[in-house]
Amino acid sequence: MPLDADVLSDALRTSGAPVDIPGQTHHLLCRREIGAFTQALDGTEDVVVACTQEKALFVEVAAQHEGVTAPIHFVNVRETGGWSAQAKRDVRGFHAKTAALLAVAGLPAPDPVPVVEYRSAGNVLIVGPAERALPWAERLADQLGVTVLATGRDRAAGPLAPPMERRWPIHAGELTAVKGWLGAFEVQWRSGNPIDLDRCTHCNACIDACPENAIDALYQIDLDRCRDHRDCVKACGEAMAIDFGRVNAPQALSGQFDLVFDLNDTPAFAQHQPPQGYFHAGADAGRQLAASLALLQRVGEFEKPKFFQYKESICAHGRNGQVGCDACVQVCSASAISSQWKDGRGSVHVTPNLCVGCGACTTACPTGAITYAYPSAPYQGRKLKTLLSTYASAGGRDAVVLLHNGERGRALIEQLGRAARIGEARGVPVNMLPVEVFHAASTGLELWLSALAYGAARIAILLTEDDAPQYRAMLAEQVAVAQAVLQGLGEPSDAVGVVLVDVADVAALDARLNAVEVAGPLRGFRRDMPAAAFAVAAAKRETLDFALDHLARHAQAIDTVIPLPAGAPLGAISVDRERCTLCMACVGACPSQALRDQPDRPVLAMIERNCVQCGLCETTCPEEAIALVPRLNLSAAARQAVMLNETQPFHCIRCGKPFGTAQMVTTMLAKLGAHPAFSGAAAERLKMCGDCRVIDMMERGERPGATH
Repeated sequence: MPLDADVLSDALRTSGAPVDIPGQTHHLLCRREIGAFTQALDGTEDVVVACTQEKALFVEVAAQHEGVTAPIHFVNVRETGGWSAQAKRDVRGFHAKTAALLAVAGLPAPDPVPVVEYRSAGNVLIVGPAERALPWAERLADQLGVTVLATGRDRAAGPLAPPMERRWPIHAGELTAVKGWLGAFEVQWRSGNPIDLDRCTHCNACIDACPENAIDALYQIDLDRCRDHRDCVKACGEAMAIDFGRVNAPQALSGQFDLVFDLNDTPAFAQHQPPQGYFHAGADAGRQLAASLALLQRVGEFEKPKFFQYKESICAHGRNGQVGCDACVQVCSASAISSQWKDGRGSVHVTPNLCVGCGACTTACPTGAITYAYPSAPYQGRKLKTLLSTYASAGGRDAVVLLHNGERGRALIEQLGRAARIGEARGVPVNMLPVEVFHAASTGLELWLSALAYGAARIAILLTEDDAPQYRAMLAEQVAVAQAVLQGLGEPSDAVGVVLVDVADVAALDARLNAVEVAGPLRGFRRDMPAAAFAVAAAKRETLDFALDHLARHAQAIDTVIPLPAGAPLGAISVDRERCTLCMACVGACPSQALRDQPDRPVLAMIERNCVQCGLCETTCPEEAIALVPRLNLSAAARQAVMLNETQPFHCIRCGKPFGTAQMVTTMLAKLGAHPAFSGAAAERLKMCGDCRVIDMMERGERPGATH
C-alpha cells in the first residue's frame, strides 16, 4: 500500500480525529514487529490495529499480556482501499480514506443494552426420513441428547441400519408444528402407524409373522400392503406394541427440545430467517455436515443484545379496530413481530428471542415507534459524521458511503481487495468509504439523508444473494423516496444520490462499485454545501426534519412541494368536502397528531410535517372522504395547522347548544330515518343534542336505552 505514516499522521491531526499514529508504519506487525503491539498495550489509550487478517493472533497476545486495560479496535484499510487500482494514483485520497476509517475505529463502543438469554442443554430432535436421521443420531449421540422423529423413508439414501441398542428415543410420524427458539423448542407430531417404537423390543417376531412383508426394518407397517391379517398383533404378544386403532385415531404427541436438526426436504419454518437453534439441511450432505458442527456449538448459555426499543404511544399500527401501518410485521424475516389488539387499539409485539437484529423493522417504521437500540441511531450518526468530517478535513473528495453487513458483505469486499492486489479487479475506489452495519436493512431514509448533509456525495447500500426478499423490497421503496426527494431538490435525474448495489460475486461487485453512477463525482447542490452541524437524534422524525431542512437550505434548485412515491412516510391528505361530515373520526385515529380539530367549532385541520402516511384516517373515515397524498412540502405552511374542511355548527332545536354539523345531521336523517325509533315525529330527535334526546324520550315515556 502507498502508506506514509507522516502524511497519515498529518491528515489525522488536521481532521481532529481521536487517533494518533505512533510515528512509523509497521509491515510485519503480526510477526517480527509484534513487540510494537505489546508495547502499545502498556499504555492507557485505546489501541487501533489497522489490519483484520491476524485479529485472532492480536487478541491472543493481548490476553496473555498482563495489565491490559485499554480497548483494542480493528479496522481493515488494506482490502477496503489500500489494494485498489486507484490507491497509487491518488495517494492523497487514499490517506484521507485511511484517516477516516481509523477515526471511526477509534470511537468508543456503543452503550450497552439489556441482553436476551438462551440456555441449551444440547437435547436435539433429529427429524427427517429414517435413512437420513438415524445415521446422524449415531454420530451425535455421544455429544448431544438425541431424539429421532422419522417422518418417512428415503430409499435413495441407501439401506436402513437401525441401531442395535436402544440408546435414544425413536418416534415415527408426521411433523405437525414447530415453534420456539434455542433452548425452548416445542415440537408436535402425529403418529398414525400401528407400531409404537417406544414399546417395540425389536424382536422381529412381527416381521416373521407378516405374510405381505409389510413391516420394514424401522418396525413400521406399510398400510398399502397390509391386508388386515393381524398376525403381527398376535406375534407381538405381551409387549403390546402394535395397535391398529392408531390408524383411525392418530396419536398427537409433543416434546420439548433445545435444538432441531431438520433433514426433511421442506423446512419446518417458512420464514427467511429461522429461529436460533434450528438447522435445516435436507438431503444435502455438505449442509448436513455444517449443521451438525453448528449443533455442537449450541450447548451452554448464550446471550445477545436486545436490539430494539418500542414506544407504543407513537405506533401507527391500529386505532378503532382499523389497521393502519403494519410495515414492521410485513418486513420481519424472522416472524418475530406480531399484531396485538386491546380495546380497539392496535400495537405490535416483538419476541426478543426470535429477533435477529437486522433492524429492517426500524427502517420501515414511519414514526420511529420501533428504534434500533444496539447500536442506536445517534451512535450510527456519530460514526457517519466522524467518517465524513475526517475524510473531508484530510483532503478527500466526493465521498461515497458504502453500507454493508458484517457477514457476506464484508467477505465480498475483502475478496475484492485480494483480487485487486493481484490485478484481477480494480478494487474498492479510493473515494468509497465502507461502513459495516449489523445489516444493510438497519439504515434508512433519515440516516442516508443525514450522511448526505454531513458531506457524502452518494450513499450506496450493498445487498447480496442471502438478503431476504422483503428487505430488498423495503429498501427499494426507501431508495425511491430518497431519489425523489433529491431530484426535487435539484439533483439531476441521471445522478442518483442513493443507490442499491445488489451483487452475488466479486466480479459483479467490482463492476458496480467502479461504475460512474456509484463512484463517480456528482453534480448538484452538495458539492458546495457546508457539512451539517446537527447530531442524529433518537427520534426518527426529528432526524429526518434536520436532514431535510439542511439539504433544502443549500439546494441550487428547489420545488416547494415534491411528489413522492406511494408508501413514502411523508405527505398530506386530501378531503372531499362534499362527503366529509366533520365527524372527527380521523382526528381520533391519527397517531402522530397531524390531524387537529377545534373545541369551539367544527374545523378539520392538519399539520402536514407530522403526517406519517399510515392511512388510519383513510380507513377510519366512514364517508370514504379521505385520500393520502405522498409528498414533501418544504413551505412554512407544512409546520402550521392548515384548514382542510370547516362548516357552521348545527344547533340543537331544543336547547340551542351546538353539537354537530348540518351535513352530519342530514346524513343521520338519511341513514336512520327508516329506523322505528326515529320514525314520524321522533325524527326530530336527530336534530337534538344527546342530552335533549334522552329528555324527550323520557317525557314520552320511552326507554332511552332502546334508541341509541
